[in-house]
Amino acid sequence: MNIQETIDRALKAAGLNTQSGPMRGVTDTIRNALASAGLAVGAPATPAPAAPFGDNTIDVVAREVPTPGAHPTEAAPNAIGHAAPAKGQFVLRSHSAPAGTRAYKLYVPTQAIDARPPQAGGLPLVVMLHGCTQSADDFAAGTQMNRLADEHGFLVVYPEQASGANASRCWNWFRAEDQLRGAGEPALLASLEQAVVAEHPVDPGRVYVAGLSAGAAMAVILGETYPELFAAVGAHSGLPYAAAHDIPSAMAAMKGRGVLGMGHLPGTPADPRRPALRAVPVIVFHGDRDHTVQHSNGEHIAQQAASAHAASPQGLRASTEQGQVGSGRRYTRTRHTNAQGRCLVESWTLHGAGHAWSGGDASGSFTDRDGPNASAEMLRFFLAQPGQGAGKR
Repeated sequence: MNIQETIDRALKAAGLNTQSGPMRGVTDTIRNALASAGLAVGAPATPAPAAPFGDNTIDVVAREVPTPGAHPTEAAPNAIGHAAPAKGQFVLRSHSAPAGTRAYKLYVPTQAIDARPPQAGGLPLVVMLHGCTQSADDFAAGTQMNRLADEHGFLVVYPEQASGANASRCWNWFRAEDQLRGAGEPALLASLEQAVVAEHPVDPGRVYVAGLSAGAAMAVILGETYPELFAAVGAHSGLPYAAAHDIPSAMAAMKGRGVLGMGHLPGTPADPRRPALRAVPVIVFHGDRDHTVQHSNGEHIAQQAASAHAASPQGLRASTEQGQVGSGRRYTRTRHTNAQGRCLVESWTLHGAGHAWSGGDASGSFTDRDGPNASAEMLRFFLAQPGQGAGKR
C-alpha cells in the first residue's frame, strides 16, 4: 500500500470524503508536505536500513537522462568545454562514521561501467559539496559535472547535508568543532571519501573536492584539515578557512567582516597552519556582485592558498589576464605559478555575477549561465595537477 492509499483509507475511516473540494485540498497539502520531506506519495515509505560504521549501502541505481532543453554553455579560454549528456549510473548511498551518517549520490561514468579490466591506476574522483537548501540531484543538475565525468572518465560523489544537522542543509563551516581535523563534519566527509576510494576503481592520488557557498567553505576546510586526501580544492562563492566560530561571526564573515585565523576559536592554537604538511592547490570562483557572500571572501581564500604555497623555496609568480565569454560575463583571472610553471592557485573574479555557479545549467538552483564554465575550468585545473600518488596518503 502506498502513502496516498494510506491517507485515503484513514480519512474514509473517519467518515470524510477525500474527493470533496475541502478534503482534496487537505490531501494535497499532506502530499506536498510529504514530498517536501523527501517522501514519494506513489510508493511505499520504506526507510533505508541504518548503515554500520564505515559501511556504504546502495539504495537506488538509476540511469541519468538529459534534461529537456538543457543548453550548452560556452566555455572560457582553456576550458574543457560542455560535455555530452551523462549516460552513467547515479547511485544513492549512505555512509556512517563516528561523526554521524550522511546520504550521498555517486556518479559512475560509462568508462568505469564498461571497462574490463578497470583503467590502470584507477580513475580520478571529484567530491562535490552543495550549497544551502540544495540536494545532490540539484547540484549535479546545475553544475553538469556528471556530463564531464562521462567525457573525461572520473567518478563524482555528492554528499548531502542532513536537515537534522542544519535546518537549511548548510554544511556547518562556521562551527569550531567542524573546522578541525579528527572531529565533526570534516572527519565524516574524509571517512566518506576514503570509503568510496576503497570500494571503487579510484586513484587515491587524484581525488579533488569542490563546493558552492557553504559547500565551498567546507571544501576549503577539508583542504586544510585533510591535505593528504585531496590533490586540489575548488571553491565557488565560498569563505576562507577559520573565518567564523558561530552564527554571528559567520554573518559578519559573509559580509566581508570576518576575522581570519583560528586564534578566536575556543581550545585551538592561534596559528593553525600546517608547515609539516603539503599545501593543496586551490582554484577560486567568485562574483564581484555577490551580496550573499561578499567577493572579498574569495580573495581571502586565494591569499591563504598563495601564502601556503609561497613558503616553498622558489615562491610563486602571479600573472593576471582579463577576458569575456562571448557576449556573456567579463572576468579577471589571476594565476600563481611555481618555478616549474605549474599553476598552484588560480582565482577568477566574475564581473557582475551574483551568488551562483558560473556557467551552470538552469535545471539546477543558484546557477549563472552567462559566466565562464566553472565546472570545466575546475576540472582542467584539477587534472593539471600531477597527483599525490598512493604512497603519500
